Amino acid sequence: MMQRNGGGVGVGGQTWVLRRVRLTWLSFMLFFILVFFPLIAHYYLTTIDEAGGPDKRIFGPRPGGELCEAKHVQDLCRIRESVSEELLQLEAKRQELNGEIARLNLRIEACKRSIDSAKQDLLQLKNVISQTEHSYKELMAQNQPKLSLPVRLLPDKEDPGLPPPKSARSCRLRSCFDYARCPLTSGFPVYVYDTSSYAWGNNLDPLVKQAFASSVKSNIYVTENPSIACLYLVLVGEILESSPLPSPSELEKQLKALPYWRSDGHNHVLVHFSRKSMTQNFLYNISTGRAVVAQSTFLEQQYREGFDLVVSPLVHALSEPNFLEVPPQVPVKRKYLFTFQGERVESLRSSLQEAPPQSVEEELEGDPPADYDDRIIGTLKAVQDSHLDQVLVEFTCKNPKPSLQTEWALCGEREDRLEVLKASTFALVIAPGDGQLVASAGCGMRLFEALEVGAIPVVLGDHSRLPYHQFIRWTEAAIIVPKPRVTELHFLLRSLSDNDMLAMRRQGRFLWETYFSTSENVLNTILASIRTSIQVPAAPIKDEPAHEIPHKAGKLAGTDANLADNGDLDLGPVETEPPYASPRFLRNFTYTAADTYRAWNRAPGPFHLFPHTPLDPVLPSEAKFLGSGTGFRPIGGGSGGSGKEFQAALGGNVPREQFTVVMLTYEREEVLMNSLERLNGLPYLNKVVVVWNSPKPPSDDLLWPDIGLPIVVVRTEKNSLNNRFLPWDVVETEAVLSIDDDAHLRHDEIMFGFRVWREARDRIVGFPGRYHAWDVNHQSWLYNSNYSCELSMVLTGAAFFHKYYAYLYSYVMPQAIRDMVDEYINCEDIAMNFLVSHITRKPPIKVTSRWTFRCPGCPQALSHDDSHFHERHKCINFFVKVYGYMPLLYTQFRVDSVLFKTRLPHDKTKCFKFI
Repeated sequence: MMQRNGGGVGVGGQTWVLRRVRLTWLSFMLFFILVFFPLIAHYYLTTIDEAGGPDKRIFGPRPGGELCEAKHVQDLCRIRESVSEELLQLEAKRQELNGEIARLNLRIEACKRSIDSAKQDLLQLKNVISQTEHSYKELMAQNQPKLSLPVRLLPDKEDPGLPPPKSARSCRLRSCFDYARCPLTSGFPVYVYDTSSYAWGNNLDPLVKQAFASSVKSNIYVTENPSIACLYLVLVGEILESSPLPSPSELEKQLKALPYWRSDGHNHVLVHFSRKSMTQNFLYNISTGRAVVAQSTFLEQQYREGFDLVVSPLVHALSEPNFLEVPPQVPVKRKYLFTFQGERVESLRSSLQEAPPQSVEEELEGDPPADYDDRIIGTLKAVQDSHLDQVLVEFTCKNPKPSLQTEWALCGEREDRLEVLKASTFALVIAPGDGQLVASAGCGMRLFEALEVGAIPVVLGDHSRLPYHQFIRWTEAAIIVPKPRVTELHFLLRSLSDNDMLAMRRQGRFLWETYFSTSENVLNTILASIRTSIQVPAAPIKDEPAHEIPHKAGKLAGTDANLADNGDLDLGPVETEPPYASPRFLRNFTYTAADTYRAWNRAPGPFHLFPHTPLDPVLPSEAKFLGSGTGFRPIGGGSGGSGKEFQAALGGNVPREQFTVVMLTYEREEVLMNSLERLNGLPYLNKVVVVWNSPKPPSDDLLWPDIGLPIVVVRTEKNSLNNRFLPWDVVETEAVLSIDDDAHLRHDEIMFGFRVWREARDRIVGFPGRYHAWDVNHQSWLYNSNYSCELSMVLTGAAFFHKYYAYLYSYVMPQAIRDMVDEYINCEDIAMNFLVSHITRKPPIKVTSRWTFRCPGCPQALSHDDSHFHERHKCINFFVKVYGYMPLLYTQFRVDSVLFKTRLPHDKTKCFKFI
């Protein structure tokens, strides 16, 4: 088996060797054929070409491009050349792109490193900010600790109260008023007794009762809960002439029987309204305990200085003043220099009859004469007979009104007296001859009528107590001289300038409108007097609640290139700040305690941080009318003062501030959406308040632009242009940009106007200017919109103003003006200009050279109607009658953005001038 196996192996090995030899031979033959055959063929062909000569070559190259002479070969040659060029270009581009990719990769790496570094810096800044906020809170907690409200001490009904004073005459607030019932945070609740709850209430004048009830109903301090009341109000007069007066003892019993009298009547106010010059002073010789007496007539023995109140008579009980019947305040000088009509009811014995006249030296050394009435009569008649000035004095009456003894009785009917006063520059008010009568309803009536028609009161008798004399500075509205100076009165009145007389007349008109004109004002003044005396802050005024209309935002709003292309000008901060509100009102107590005289004696204006009067509630946002220009900087150090910062930061004393856009619209959705979209990217914008003035809601499919800030759509109760100036609670900034839905302003123009307004916060700052003109032919005022260098108004369709004026427009300005705006659906901008000019005595400020601001292609507005200007003529003349004079002031001052877009080097000029 081993042999067989060995033999098998040998045979197989021989076969494998033979096959290998065959393969080797075949490979050699193929190699010979593939290598040597082409060489032999090439050699043979080359030999043939050389033998035939250069002109007869078949396979060799031909000189002069003979191969391309054929037509189809020429096309292929051109394609080859074109492709070659393109390949070369592509190769060059490829190399260029490779280089660019390499550079971008380097930049990406650098950016990654920068991002990592910025993240670390941001994290460090956040830590610093967090630490700073924590430190700030700690400092605030240390310097302004939270104070809990004082605990109210409410005595029981039978509580005897304070210890009795030494005498009723010695009553003062400190000794007879219970401050514990009136904490600073109490809100000053007032409880009013029902006139049917006490016996003599049925004998009161029905007209007085009705006026009193109407005034109480509208008062914000009145409460129906007597247990928490700070003050208790009791109406004690005026009693009907036909009703018998209760005896003093009976009246005292009835007062003590009041439910909350508490034995001495502390914190009670006995109010006696007088409608006639002859009023009953039935509280005289009656013990009123610790109750405050508020009436028009007081005797010296009865009046408690600093405790009781001298109030004005109630002339317009239920009727509102008719502004059309009130004479204008200009011209300053009227027909008569001064007038007086009156008759003495009964006088004291004249000292001139008992003894020879005293010299001036004798009068200074001893007591003055007991009665100056005779000397007054003689002096005034002498002035009338001299004919130096036209005066009217009458000392006898056909129908004298009943008056108190020693008082000068009123003559004739009220309408006749007013006609005489309308022609009088000054109106004499002679104090009663009895020096013990310190206040009388007759003098109060004369004072009321003089202020009503604009005659400057001249009070003869410095011992008289004028209404609310503790708070009102009467020397700014009236001339008060002692009776011994009656001989110098004519000289004194002639020496006053027109400006001084006009200022006194305006102040008198303000006092009359605010404190005397209606029963509501009289009651509010009484309460405000007591509230101010005990230093309780006024209740905050209520903002107009904004009933928002839900809406859905669409796509992100773009920015109009025409509005946003501001070159290299920085309109605002590099990083958009979130919306923030202006500081809230923080001077409630300061205003009440420190600004008493200033609050009572001034209309609201640029120098006063309080509401219209003490009668009105305090505004929730402080009226900051301070300019925001660059303040004092110490030499040699400190920050600020760089010119370049004008473009990048607001600067000034209030460097962090925003404004709110209030846009009035009426059924112009497309125009509104375009206007809202143009506000995208506007710096320092807090929010946009759209006043939807249409009764129809917006379309359900309407997509509102997303401008990155809140858009609040407010639904109004009615279609009124006055809605533009309502103090909406959603407006949280002091600066308000009132703008129409078709106004077309660039961002740089808006920003420039905002900066100018911050330098004049008490003014209206706007773009289109208008002016008023006097029509000599028709003796009336005209509204003019022609191009002019002079203006007196700016249209509030594109203007900045302080929110403070929205409160005044809506709650303080006479209702007759707002009614006319609603009647004509026009003139709201004129009304606002009248209001601000009346308060500040300053004209508005126009910025840029714009005279119109309408967007091109917008639907026609109401101002294009032919009747538009006729209505505005009527509005101006009506407003003049309401105010009593023309408050608008002319100006040629205009602020242009000459340097606003100019970038100055920081080492060059550092200040800017507005031209």
